[in-house]
Amino acid sequence: MTRQPSWNVVLVHPDIAGNTGNIGRTCLALGCRLHLVKPYGFSITDRALKRAGMDYWKDLDLVEHAGLEAWFSSLGPDARVLLLSTRGATPLPQADLLPGTHLVFGAESAGLPPSVWGRFGASSAHIPMAEGARSLNLASSVGIVLGAALVKAGLRPGIP
Repeated sequence: MTRQPSWNVVLVHPDIAGNTGNIGRTCLALGCRLHLVKPYGFSITDRALKRAGMDYWKDLDLVEHAGLEAWFSSLGPDARVLLLSTRGATPLPQADLLPGTHLVFGAESAGLPPSVWGRFGASSAHIPMAEGARSLNLASSVGIVLGAALVKAGLRPGIP
């Protein structure tokens, strides 16, 4: 029997190996599944990715998707999806962060593609930031969102 992940972290076309490695390590520590949607801006065997993920990468609950359509097709009919972006409609503290939700983040350089916004744009959130701040590092953003999700879930990593 496969354990259900506490949350699904989805990185659409990630650009930076070190961020992806750090996110993988965070996902492993918190019982999350990491979904990587190709193309990437690096090789999955990139030294920076392995260094950031350290020796944990082999234990990560990782799903690679050949592209957006492959990821879209993998979603079940009852899948909950929440886009995380500076353009997101709902402030993170008010967002629906139920366990099992697909928390979707875009590439560091380009954000989320229009096809993702077209499908799921009605369900989006942003991390409140100080006026004038443009964005946060992707790995930091994932950590903040998962921290908020843990608080809403009663601080229980690896929720079944």
